[in-house]
This record gives sequence, C-alpha cells and structure tokens, in this order.
Amino acid sequence: MTDTSTTRLARVPDTAATVLAAVEAIAPHLRGRSPEIEGDRRLPADVVELVRSTGVFRMGFGAEFGGPALTAAEQTRVLAALAYGDTSVGWCAMVGMDSGLFANYLHPNAVRELFPTLDESIAGMLAPAGTAVPVPGGYRVTGRWSFASGITHADWVFAGTRVIGPDADSSIPPDHRPWRVVLVPPHEVELVDRWDTTGLRGTASLDYTLTDVFVPGHRTFDFGAPRQATGPLSTPDLQMRKMPGVALGTARAALDHAREIAQSKRDKATGRPWSQDYRVQYTLGDCEARYLAMHHGVYRSLEHRWNRLCEGISQNELTADERVETALARLHAFRTAREIVRSLYDLHATAAVYRPSPFDRWLRDLDTMCQHFMAQDQIVQSAGAFLLGGTPHNPLVLGILDQSRSRR
Repeated sequence: MTDTSTTRLARVPDTAATVLAAVEAIAPHLRGRSPEIEGDRRLPADVVELVRSTGVFRMGFGAEFGGPALTAAEQTRVLAALAYGDTSVGWCAMVGMDSGLFANYLHPNAVRELFPTLDESIAGMLAPAGTAVPVPGGYRVTGRWSFASGITHADWVFAGTRVIGPDADSSIPPDHRPWRVVLVPPHEVELVDRWDTTGLRGTASLDYTLTDVFVPGHRTFDFGAPRQATGPLSTPDLQMRKMPGVALGTARAALDHAREIAQSKRDKATGRPWSQDYRVQYTLGDCEARYLAMHHGVYRSLEHRWNRLCEGISQNELTADERVETALARLHAFRTAREIVRSLYDLHATAAVYRPSPFDRWLRDLDTMCQHFMAQDQIVQSAGAFLLGGTPHNPLVLGILDQSRSRR
C-alpha cells in the first residue's frame, strides 16, 4: 500500500458503532457514484480506499489480532448500510472482509504475515475448482475459478482445491478428496474478464486461473480444522452468515426511494397525489411488511446462532431446526428483497425502465444476486432433507462437512 493509504488506515474505526457510523456517512457518496461503478464494471480505486478507511475489511478479525471482532449480526448491519449506498460496493465488501474470518483457520504467524494491517481485501472462490498436489513445503496448485468479486482490487486471492497426491487412488471420486483453500498474491493469478452481466456489474467478479503455482503450506487451510474447537468462528458457514446484508440494504434503499417519490408525485391522468392513492399506499405497506419480516428473520437467526455457539457448544450440538435457520433466513432475504424491488418497479411503471432510475439497477442487481447458489432451491432441499434425516444436496450451507446429523 502507499504511504497515503497507511496514513488513512491509522485512523480506521475499530468498533461496531464507529464502523457503522463511518459507512453510513459515505453511503450518499456511493449512491452518487453508482452509475460510474456500474459502467466501469469494478470499484474505482478511490472508492476502494474510501471503503477501506471505514474499517469494513477488518470486521472479522478477532481481538487477538487487534481487530474489532464484530458479530455476524453487526457485520450484516454494516454491509446493509454499504449496499444502501451501492449494491456492488456492499457485495465486494461482503467478500473482501473474509480475510478476518479465515484467520481463525490459519496459524497466527501466517495471519500476521498475510495481513500486516487488518484492512486488506481478499477475493476468490471457495468451491474446489482446482487441484493441489502436495510437495515439500506446500502444494502445487492448478485450476480455474469463477465469480471472484472484487478481485481487481484484492490484496490476496483465495481458491478452493481438492488435494490429490501423485499416487492418488483413481477410485476415489473427486468430490470426496480433501478440500483445501489456498491463498496467493494477485500477481500469481491470471485474470479472465468475461464479467458482462445483468446486474452486480460493478463487482468485477472475474474468472481467474492458477497454473502449477507453488503455495506454501502455511498459506492454506481446511475448514474442518479451526484453531478453536467451539465458538461462532469454528463452523464452516461463517463467511456465509453476513451475506443477506447486501440484499437487506438494497431493498431498504429502494423502499426509502419509493417513499420519497410518493411524497411529491401526482398521477398524470388524474392529478391525484400518490400519497393519497390506494394502490401506492397498499404497495408500499405490503413491501414494508415483507421487508420487516425478512429483516427480523435474518437478525434473529444470526444473533441466536452466535449466542448459542458462544455458550461453548459445538456446531453438531445445535438442534436440526437451529442448523437450518440461518440458511433459510438468508435465502428468504435474497428472494424477498427481489420481490420487493419488483413490486416497486411495477408501481413506477415506465418511469422505472430508464437507466437513470435506480429501480432498474436495483432490480438487475437482485436478479443477479438471486442466481448465487445460496439463493437456489438446493438450499431449501438441503434444509428439508436435514430436518427429515435425508441427504442434503449441499451440506456445507448448513455448516456440515462430515454430513453428520443433529437431531431435535
């Protein structure tokens, strides 16, 4: 980083309240930069530094590293405030702050080497789309990964791999081989820019490749081996919990914007104020009800999960209902946020279709967000299967690595 950045980092907020206040202060500026962010298909450098200066990237670091140790609910509130300003910024920050969450799976000395300051951004894909071959001192890694949101400004890149030995048993299916995450500096990856999408265009979620790159062992980790056996950071779903903040912030921005418009708009045909129109009143009331339900569902599930794990129980000691709660609340937030914005888009009719209207961008962002695997039917199936003692299609979303079952 430059000397200028280091000077700014010395004043970075370091509590839940001060980080949130700093983010809320820059949200109007981010809203004004949204067309530029979308047009560039990435965050401008000065926007990255502005976000960095709020303390967002350090939210997941614990006290042992001098971090603010925000809870999952506190992280989510901050990301919602960022997305209120710009959805792509909120999404990039949601991924970029994973450095502190991954720290619980790395040796402390490795954390201090990788993150000499706590305000470095990280990007990548956890899905094991590559291979890692054990060699003396580490692994040789090859593969191609997609959807690396924020990779154009990342300080480190992570990649999920399957570990295969030179004498690997070919009878073992690839998805049963050990899963390991590696961290590499950006200059070691080759970027493949095919990020020309419907929404979240400003996230620069590019593909990237590694070709026979050596990664030292201390820069790799296994989600099945946290440094602490219990606690809220000991479970493999830790980086997923704050994801709904982006959907919540986007929906809140759309609702507030719609209410502001309704205060002064009149129907062109009748001259009737929108504030007195039954359809407008009903739509805003209905959208607000849906927002409140998803908002309370997300934060209740996050706070309950965090508090239970802080009691010292393990993930497997949670009841089946507790295990599925955060995943279902997260999916519900993605889908409900899209429904809300779709209703507001329809309410504003032709006025919403023009690109200067933020409703167009918000709807496209949420449409794209809902294509993420965390918003797919497989999440619902996995939750239902787990509750019934069946086989989840994607057990990781419930924090399950060994597919063991908890019972009521």
